[in-house]
Amino acid sequence: MSSMMPKQDLALYIHWPFCMSKCPYCDFNSHVIDRVDHQRWAKALVQELDHMAAFSGRSGDTIKSLFFGGGTPSMMAPETMAAVIEAAKNIFTPCDQLEITMEANPTSVEAAKLADFAKAGANRLSMGIQSLEDEALQFLGREHSAQEALAALEVAREHFDRVSADFIYTRPDHHPDEWRDELKRILALGLDHYSLYQLTLEQGTAFWSKHQRGLLDVPQDDDARILFDITQEMTADAGCPAYEISNHAKPGEECQHNLIYWQAQDWLGIGPGAYGRFFKDGTRFELRSRRDPASWLDDVETYGHGIDIESEDSLTDYAHEAVMMGMRLKDGVDLERIAQHAGAIEEWFDQSRAAILEDEGLVRFEEGRLSLTDDGKPVLNAVLNAILIS
Repeated sequence: MSSMMPKQDLALYIHWPFCMSKCPYCDFNSHVIDRVDHQRWAKALVQELDHMAAFSGRSGDTIKSLFFGGGTPSMMAPETMAAVIEAAKNIFTPCDQLEITMEANPTSVEAAKLADFAKAGANRLSMGIQSLEDEALQFLGREHSAQEALAALEVAREHFDRVSADFIYTRPDHHPDEWRDELKRILALGLDHYSLYQLTLEQGTAFWSKHQRGLLDVPQDDDARILFDITQEMTADAGCPAYEISNHAKPGEECQHNLIYWQAQDWLGIGPGAYGRFFKDGTRFELRSRRDPASWLDDVETYGHGIDIESEDSLTDYAHEAVMMGMRLKDGVDLERIAQHAGAIEEWFDQSRAAILEDEGLVRFEEGRLSLTDDGKPVLNAVLNAILIS
């Protein structure tokens, strides 16, 4: 990227790979373990952070967000989180409103530690509740009850000004009236941000295996669309409209870290299985660290990093990334901004097909931005296949 090119916003993702148990729908890089040497892990995370900052050439640049994901970061020692936050603030220049998010599960043990995480520097919490129905929680393999989740949520709100919660719908035989009732109770919690995901059957998960054996099905097509429409309508009425297909927030409470992903900005990833994407000297790099925690730890202590895969994307690859991610957003994509990094629009974007989709009511052009209509959201993949030029 030449000196004339605008510099991308920068974020940092920190992956904590350990969980108390493996959920049957989860395909994230998570592992069940009895003991963790927290001091050793803190040192390794900081060491890899030093390496990633130097490799990317972004040391000293303004950082907009830190995100501790997993796994279950609330199983991390608060001192480990504090060490990473301190290192990040020393290596980069924190923006005025630096967002530091941590994911947490609503068990009593983790809830009791939330005050310490807030003292460590986290200022936003994302809680994986997933349902307010005990039967659904058991089906999803969660270790908490709805009552425990609500109690943990109250503790979280005592220590964090910004709290989000995750929920999963389109579960097997999920009737619209049942979801409408549950969503009403979810929105009554009065949070500023909700992540409302449709249950997907990811390859390699326990649910995928059951589906392959004909033992599990989830609502498809028209049935899923009904549940999706209910979600969009009710969240909008509650003042938390969708700013991304699955994420809903009061104005100003959008997750800044995830916006960097969806806008194809720059981020660095540290920890087992973490990956980062960033521009350096006009080239879009992707770095992926080793997934196995023990192997990652050994590599960091030996080489200073756990990088397993280093690749370079073409400018067309970057344009595709930016459109594919950005079209998930309510505001869509600024094609001219993408062109500043990826080159002429006609090289990677089919304007004639986009015009046809606009006539069909699936996309809209407004002030140089391309976005999905409500009818276009359920067929996002088909829209992308039509407008992107390989």
